[in-house]
Amino acid sequence: MKLSELTDEEYILPELTAKDKKGVLEELVDALVKREPSIDKKALVKVLLERERLGSTGIGDGVAIPHGKFHGITHPIIAFGRSRKGLDFESMDGEPVFLFFLLVAPENSASIHLKALAKIAKILKNSAFRKVLIGAPGKKELYQTIIQNDEDF
Repeated sequence: MKLSELTDEEYILPELTAKDKKGVLEELVDALVKREPSIDKKALVKVLLERERLGSTGIGDGVAIPHGKFHGITHPIIAFGRSRKGLDFESMDGEPVFLFFLLVAPENSASIHLKALAKIAKILKNSAFRKVLIGAPGKKELYQTIIQNDEDF
């Protein structure tokens, strides 16, 4: 499976306006709900916040990968958001987060969920890739950058 099968240009938010963790999660979930109206926004945000209480998904280097399993979907979905100013996401390195990859997977999909998380983390270790994401001018360019760095996992 490829990341391109899990995301769509409509799930890309080049200018997040949130000022805190909950706001970022709400904006990313809003992007999903626009295309997947059967998703219960409040319930999904609650699942993601509960996951964050276990430990921040801010992995460092300006990156966070919030994720969770949700009963209201049938396949994994990835949304991406960028905050040009960066914000406190309680990241492991204590630094602001600029790049957010949200992964939502069906409740009974442990294997695909873990594989997708590993894939996202792997491509985000590449500092050149992160720099391109930070500098990309808009939604289309962000989506193309993500897809061009996509490999089977």
